[in-house]
Amino acid sequence: MIGQELSFIWAGLIAFAVLAYVILDGFDLGTGILFPFLGGERDRGHAMDTIAPVWDGNETWLVLGGGGLFAVFPLAYAVIMPALYPPVIAMLLALIFRGVAFEFRHRNPRHKILWDISFFGGSLIATLSQGLILGALVQGIEVENRAYSGGDWDWLTTFSLLTAVALVAGYALLGATWLVMKTTGYLRDRARRLSWITGAATLVLVGAVSLATPFLDPAYLDRWFARPNVFFTIWVPLAIGLAALLFVQGLRRDRDAWPFLSALAVFVLSFIGLGISLYPYMVPHSITIAEAAAPDASLWFLLAGALVLIPMILGYTAYAYWVFRGKTDPDEGYH
Repeated sequence: MIGQELSFIWAGLIAFAVLAYVILDGFDLGTGILFPFLGGERDRGHAMDTIAPVWDGNETWLVLGGGGLFAVFPLAYAVIMPALYPPVIAMLLALIFRGVAFEFRHRNPRHKILWDISFFGGSLIATLSQGLILGALVQGIEVENRAYSGGDWDWLTTFSLLTAVALVAGYALLGATWLVMKTTGYLRDRARRLSWITGAATLVLVGAVSLATPFLDPAYLDRWFARPNVFFTIWVPLAIGLAALLFVQGLRRDRDAWPFLSALAVFVLSFIGLGISLYPYMVPHSITIAEAAAPDASLWFLLAGALVLIPMILGYTAYAYWVFRGKTDPDEGYH
């Protein structure tokens, strides 16, 4: 029983790391996706400067989530990775190109167009890859004898493509609302207009993914709509509706922080909905959390380290955002 409880604690910690990555790295990936639509060179540079102090720290959570999965749920890692190697490799390469663009864009202005393409392309490809990974996980992975038994292209389906496009729209929304909150003048007005477009696209696409998900597997349908579950799950779409209302009011009343906080709320609520659908599986619909977990001794050892490491990461992340709080000056940047 203790081992089972430990496995669920670790599932919660990894879920938290993934959520932290999505909502933190989401807005800087979204800024990259919107990069070609932000105006001239000065405005694009200003947009990049708003995320330069925090982008690399945001990706710490991706390392924690992936490393935690490998260490704590080795069976799940051994099944998931062979099923998703192409989008995972594409995501990592895209993040590398994107990271290089941050450093070289200011240091090597002669090839600025190359770094702009790397920043935009890396952001877009990384987001599409993450959406394909998510869609493939939700639709289920073929498992036989505790190993992946599907084909090379099982990750590429209509549903995973829909999920990828929805994530691009969602990250673009986070990026646009982040720029509304962090900038002034033309760039802020431009981001405000993009927020309307990406906000509408996100709600439509998230709605499409949400409607399609319960019909991927009868277990999803029962978990969402069978009694008494329906009395607990119905509040998720209602809360998303309230977040959308706050988003609209924030843009209309020039409350620059409201749209960003509302977009974050939509992501958190969508993540909760995903958890409702997948629980208690680590690999839908084949391997549960308890079945995928490492031995109890490993879980205890790693938990001791996590109880030190996670508060440290939260601490320096909070401090970084506190130091770089408020609107940014277009004439001052990260150089």
